[in-house]
Amino acid sequence: MKAYIFPGQGAQYPGMGLDLYEKSPLAQEYFEKANSILGFSITDIMFEGTAEQLKETKVTQPAIFLHSVILAKVLGDSFKPEMVAGHSLGELSALVANGVLSFEDGLTLVSKRALAMQKACEIAPSTMAAVLGLEDEIVEQTCADVEGVVVAANYNCPGQLVISGEIKAVESACAALTEKGAKRAILLPVGGAFHSPMMEPARAELAAAIEATEFKEPICPVYQNVTASAVTSASEIKKNLMIQLTAPVKWTQSVQAMVADGGTEFIEVGPGKVLQGLMRKIDRTVTAGAAEMPA
Repeated sequence: MKAYIFPGQGAQYPGMGLDLYEKSPLAQEYFEKANSILGFSITDIMFEGTAEQLKETKVTQPAIFLHSVILAKVLGDSFKPEMVAGHSLGELSALVANGVLSFEDGLTLVSKRALAMQKACEIAPSTMAAVLGLEDEIVEQTCADVEGVVVAANYNCPGQLVISGEIKAVESACAALTEKGAKRAILLPVGGAFHSPMMEPARAELAAAIEATEFKEPICPVYQNVTASAVTSASEIKKNLMIQLTAPVKWTQSVQAMVADGGTEFIEVGPGKVLQGLMRKIDRTVTAGAAEMPA
């Protein structure tokens, strides 16, 4: 079975999406529509902006979403997903690709998500750290033992777990994990503690917007970050998306579930190759590649 996977924050790069815009009138139409929905020219920043400008949360999330979703639209009839999943932000791209959300509603939610997360980051200083080379259980237990807020946030692949929380708690956890044999426990250059209780203000704000948005039945199952299992009910998809910002991204578990359910070919739709790299560490028996524009 063919599985389409959609990247999250961190996959952006200067010039992203320009080839799509130049080669496809359909892509142009969607990019211009996006500029109008967002109220600023995101295409100028995507095509000509610096890496620094692209790192701004209000730009990063819509830019990655647009690159992924517009590429899926341009693939036309060759885009036939039998299962989809997205990493964090990528889940919203996946929900547009499998027909649950319209392009307009998806982009509006992504924009609101980015701004809500930015606001939550400003409320309290917080951060994330990547922990390499330890078993998940050791990382989880260490986080539970540390004083303050720190939790396992992104299960990216076996031996790579991102933790998230208050700066002091994350630093204490990194020191403890290094002592327990982590190859590396390094702070990430992010603006806040995504997928942790620190995102509660953003979760509440985004949940209200999700509640007011129409969700349709999907054309194929989506393996959601929160459950790491196939979900086909619009109301359940909505409910899971509402708690995504404060819950961990169970990416390793999602991919394993997709493989167990018959996924053999994984195609990354969007900028970068982050998910293809993770795929090779999660399961080498399946193929992983990138979606490419039709010639």
